Amino acid sequence: MNKFGNNAKNLLGQPLDLPCGVRLKNRLVKSAMSDSLGDGAGNPTEVQTRLYERWAEGGAALSLIGEVQTNPHYPEKPGNLVLVPDANLTALQTLAKRGSTNGSHIWPQLGHAGALAYGPISDPKGPSSIAVKGLHCDGMSLAEIHDLPRTYAQAARLAQKAGFGGVQIHAGHGFLFSQFLSPLFNHRTDAYGGTVQRRFRVIGEVIDAVRQAIGPAYPIGIKINSTDQLDGGLTTDDALRLVQLLDETSVDLIDISGGTYFPGAASSSEGTSSTGPYFTDFARQAKKITSIPIMLTGGFETRNQAASVLADGSADAISLARAMVLNPSLANTWLNDASGGPEFPTFDAPPRGGVTAWYSMRLTALGEDREEQFVLSPAEALEAYNSRDAMRCETWRKRFG
Repeated sequence: MNKFGNNAKNLLGQPLDLPCGVRLKNRLVKSAMSDSLGDGAGNPTEVQTRLYERWAEGGAALSLIGEVQTNPHYPEKPGNLVLVPDANLTALQTLAKRGSTNGSHIWPQLGHAGALAYGPISDPKGPSSIAVKGLHCDGMSLAEIHDLPRTYAQAARLAQKAGFGGVQIHAGHGFLFSQFLSPLFNHRTDAYGGTVQRRFRVIGEVIDAVRQAIGPAYPIGIKINSTDQLDGGLTTDDALRLVQLLDETSVDLIDISGGTYFPGAASSSEGTSSTGPYFTDFARQAKKITSIPIMLTGGFETRNQAASVLADGSADAISLARAMVLNPSLANTWLNDASGGPEFPTFDAPPRGGVTAWYSMRLTALGEDREEQFVLSPAEALEAYNSRDAMRCETWRKRFG
């Protein structure tokens, strides 16, 4: 049953004005995903550029490039882009231009994997030293923490120079800033540990440095966890306090998600199916304590789900990942047709990580305009994904040492 009818199109098709003055043409966003389509030396490829061009052609108001590194020594994967001074500016400009066709925006998600940095090409470091099953890292020095605002500001300036429409700061999913926010992984006793305000301090310093670097009229988004989904991790109350702290900054869009990629943790994205949007209740609470627009990520499968969240005021924008991998023109579909959602595949006993790898390898097929020939199983996709990472590690080492 189509609960909203034409009103769904109207809700999703409304433009969204950000505090900095920039307007997004509608309320549908392609969520940040680790597409792993860089060339292994931190630069964009033609396949990656075509992928984001397709989402722009497909009607998305904004596409976020997941896991764009501000420091090449702590990447999430060897297929990440890296925004450093000697990056391939021409390739970045091409990606920015083609990814912003059709009135769309394309923003890099600025990140640092911290304790989750990819071991074969990194010596992971987080806010505190950790030694648990499947995860070992050193703690960062004060000097390394104090250098973070500079590297993020540098990356944001390069993004602006290349022609990207804005940037998103990644503070979710268990990566570095998520680690700072989580009492489970931040055991510091100095100014960067303890209370929520102190665990947030480095993020506030980064936001201020980025704003100073790119000026008042350039969008800054941030992705945060509503919960770590881990015992002893970030609580909902702490996350709501974080929203209050963000309300005092110059951030233009708060992207709400949850969960982590720590070894052994349950991942929201690894299930074979969902039961609808994941973090709606938290988003509804967050809306009451901030004037900054709220975007909600996770679990959306149908147009009615997206329209319902906008209609009841729980969020201002809807961020879609897998749905837009299955249909890169989903925004146009939902803005023009009385359609539910894409048909999600089901998998019989996939290996751990296999479902995520399947979607990741489908991104490659989309960028090559051959999704109709994509027939990998999750196990085959996982093997192909890991093999590609292994090959790119050697390129990464030659480029970054």
